[in-house]
Amino acid sequence: MASPLRIGLQGSGFIAHFHLQALLGVRDVQVAGVYSPTPANREALAARANELELGPCRAFESLEAMCASGEVDAIWVLGPNDTRVATMQTIHDVVVSGRGSVRAVACEKPLARTLFEARAVLQLAEAASLNHGYLENQVFSTAVTRGKDIIWRRGAANAGRPYLARASEEHSGPHKPWFWQGHKQGGGVLSDMMCHSVEVARFLLTEPGKDRTSLKLVSASATVANLKWTRPEYVEKLKQMMGPEVDYAHRPAEDFARGTLVLEDEAGNPLMIECSTSWAYVGPGLRIQIELLGPEYAMEVNTLGTELKVFLSREVRGSAGEDLVEKQNAEQGLMPVLEDEAGIYGYTEENRHMVACFRKGLRPTETFHDGVAVVEMLMALYRSAETGQTVLLAETDLSDYVPPVARP
Repeated sequence: MASPLRIGLQGSGFIAHFHLQALLGVRDVQVAGVYSPTPANREALAARANELELGPCRAFESLEAMCASGEVDAIWVLGPNDTRVATMQTIHDVVVSGRGSVRAVACEKPLARTLFEARAVLQLAEAASLNHGYLENQVFSTAVTRGKDIIWRRGAANAGRPYLARASEEHSGPHKPWFWQGHKQGGGVLSDMMCHSVEVARFLLTEPGKDRTSLKLVSASATVANLKWTRPEYVEKLKQMMGPEVDYAHRPAEDFARGTLVLEDEAGNPLMIECSTSWAYVGPGLRIQIELLGPEYAMEVNTLGTELKVFLSREVRGSAGEDLVEKQNAEQGLMPVLEDEAGIYGYTEENRHMVACFRKGLRPTETFHDGVAVVEMLMALYRSAETGQTVLLAETDLSDYVPPVARP
């Protein structure tokens, strides 16, 4: 029997713990190491991995030490966006120097803050001959993959290909300060959440068996706004929650974004993607809505339309938490419950796919090339929002473009 894939996790925040939970559903894998620049964080993450019996796992004092240890085969890059290029540079340098046993790398969304950085991350991975996977969980959601299969197998086969995909994602705001800071995150909610929406929509519109590049990006138009978090009372609340460095009175990032992308398939047929994202949504939890429409059919996914719901009266009291669904904004009333968030959001299948591909030396269905394409779509949307005009990709070079909220 082949040995398990030994993973090293770089990063220690909410998303790293989410991946640990998802990896419980994956066979032939071991979380062998973790690295975070904060000693307490990396020790806590290693302890959690061992508690979940995903180890034996140990905390490393540097990323270089973890990569060169010979104890990990693949790195999951889960740290903040502004560290992505430096992280990949370290992994590249260790591998090309002949140290360690790393042969693959997976990176959380978005791949980087700008198109220039995204291309650098891809170049570093390929220069080191690393297999690479882009961790876009929504394209691995079982509802999405099942819906796509039915639509293309039954609807498209009888009535023609789908032509419109809609995707939206809304919640009350990110968990960590760096997400709120445009220069660190690369933007606001458009970068943070529309990276999911544009890729899951592109995935649904792509004919099964064909590469995502079979769709050509033609144009982009977008609007961004600050609806909630620049109001004086919420500026102060944000400082209290995230610290004084997150100051939306002087340096806000957008908390609402809406975008439209026009694409063409190989036959020149026009296709549309409509996306909407918000950090200003107050409701029972993270709301993801996805639709795919064609000549005689439609599909819909709504993560808050759950089978399981609970009702708690006002007599039931407790501290605030997210034990029912991520970003829940209430502790009483009728509330949806996601019985398996990691599975429903696609993290379990995503990790299962990456582990299987890396163990067998196969190319994942989502690679850093897709991560670069996503960043290009995001930059086109930001450029449109800045100029107030539709961006035509054939006439626009976005190589060095930086969104206004991400500039120094």
